Amino acid sequence: MHVHTVIGQTADKIPTVNHLVKRISDRYRYAWTVLRGLVKTDFKLRYQGSFLGVAWSVLKPLMLFCVMYVVFARFLRMSDGTSTYPVVLLLGISSWQFVTESTNIGLRSVVDRGDLLRKIHFPNYIVVVSATIGALISFGINLVVVLVFAFIVRVKFTWRVLLLPINVAQLYIVTLAVTLLMATLYVYFRDVTHIWEVLQQVIFYGMPIIYPLTYVTNRGGLYAVLARLELLNPFAQTIQDIRHNFVAPETQPTIWSEFNNWGVKLIPVALTVLVLWLGVYLFRRNSRKFAEVM
Repeated sequence: MHVHTVIGQTADKIPTVNHLVKRISDRYRYAWTVLRGLVKTDFKLRYQGSFLGVAWSVLKPLMLFCVMYVVFARFLRMSDGTSTYPVVLLLGISSWQFVTESTNIGLRSVVDRGDLLRKIHFPNYIVVVSATIGALISFGINLVVVLVFAFIVRVKFTWRVLLLPINVAQLYIVTLAVTLLMATLYVYFRDVTHIWEVLQQVIFYGMPIIYPLTYVTNRGGLYAVLARLELLNPFAQTIQDIRHNFVAPETQPTIWSEFNNWGVKLIPVALTVLVLWLGVYLFRRNSRKFAEVM
């Protein structure tokens, strides 16, 4: 009698569990379908009416690279003196271009898609993720261009290339986290876009992107201390890791080589997790009010 009762109870629970799994599957399948459609649409509209089209995703960082290389590497002599430095510079500019493209488009995504969010019911975060994935596709194209340049200057690749997906994933996560934060704030305060434009310039010139980190650390003293502290910034840490593991492990110092204390080494990772949690929390908490505010 007891065995039959247990079996009966188990049988009663199976449909419930299956129903729950089906609901979760249907929910995320729908979200994935919407996300895929938005990414395709955004990527097509981004270069609509442009003669060169998608080629601009490569040409923009290349033109910026040419200007930066001539000014900083040739005129101001901010170079590490190696043949790989042009590739390192191009890789840094391409990485930062991904960050700026994601945040500049993503912070306006909820407001720009306001009519769509009112008419069709789907998770609001999808419009932000869509903007960042579109920028990630452009970044992937740029990495192929960097790879071609790396072959031209005969970069000697090492096993560290295998760590590149982890570095790119961390850069994407911290970028998505910041974008979620700013997309939430932009719904209430349109001044966010102007503030972020200024902050982008401060962060860009405050990180070792257009100048090698060794250019500052070799000066010693307070300069070396400040240069090492730059690596506590998750953006600087991930971009340096990408350069180190992809093209120049011998000339590009990272937080893993500059500090001996593991507590210090993990600060950028901890900040990435913290900012992601904060971004998701604030976005989810305010997402239901977006339609009313807009």
